[in-house]
Amino acid sequence: MTDPRAALEAIGQLPDTEIDIGNAALQLARVDAPNSDWHAARRHLTDLAQGAVALAASMEGQALQARAKALSDFLADHHGYVGDTESYDDLANANLIRVIERRRGLPVALGVIWMHSARAAGWGSHGVDFPAHFLIALEGHKTQVVLDVFNRGQLMTARDLRELLKRVEGKNAELRPGLLQPMSTRRVLLRLQNNIMTRRLQTGDMDAGLRCTEDMLRIAPDQAELWRQSGVLNQKLDRVAAARMCYERFISLVPEGAAADAVRVQLDILKSMLN
Repeated sequence: MTDPRAALEAIGQLPDTEIDIGNAALQLARVDAPNSDWHAARRHLTDLAQGAVALAASMEGQALQARAKALSDFLADHHGYVGDTESYDDLANANLIRVIERRRGLPVALGVIWMHSARAAGWGSHGVDFPAHFLIALEGHKTQVVLDVFNRGQLMTARDLRELLKRVEGKNAELRPGLLQPMSTRRVLLRLQNNIMTRRLQTGDMDAGLRCTEDMLRIAPDQAELWRQSGVLNQKLDRVAAARMCYERFISLVPEGAAADAVRVQLDILKSMLN
């Protein structure tokens, strides 16, 4: 297989609908853990896909809820995938290779496993950007079911979603339009990698945080906020030319508004440093 960063750059040129979410997350994991056994992880993803195909064949014509339960039984009960409640902030929980090895992970990492399997089965699926807790949805004809993959693929009723929202936003929170907004595949991958980037920065490792940001840009080269963030990190690391390039790229994507004005101020500072 090609170098993982070259693979990420190739993914960055694909339309969202053509991105293989399992493979893309595997490439991100290879970059983050270069000495890990990614070959075994790739074989496991193939096994999951084959198992999902067989599952779909056995459930042809069955209701969406039945397919959702069968998928969760396959992944949580048969393969043992669950949320890591004991060491939630462990970086391993956001690295797909380590998640496969441990059968534990963050909601978004487990979501990649669920969506990889569902799509192999021919069942439409997408991420759900629920406040502070990633969920997935299986798509039916003019309907969907929402699953909490961190909790063994629990089928989420309106009551379950309301209770989850209240835990996140407070007892007065209520369900509102837009809470179950579908996420693109690219956004799911960025959310996965953002967990690693955030944890790197929390430990004060700006170099590693910058590398994570650059890898995110490889799969999402038009993500303006990532260019701004990369500029900030380069500036803090005294990489003036790189920071200037990142800020200029941000301005090309977001030429107007308060954020653009703030970035232009930083560009003026950098230009004065180069003179």
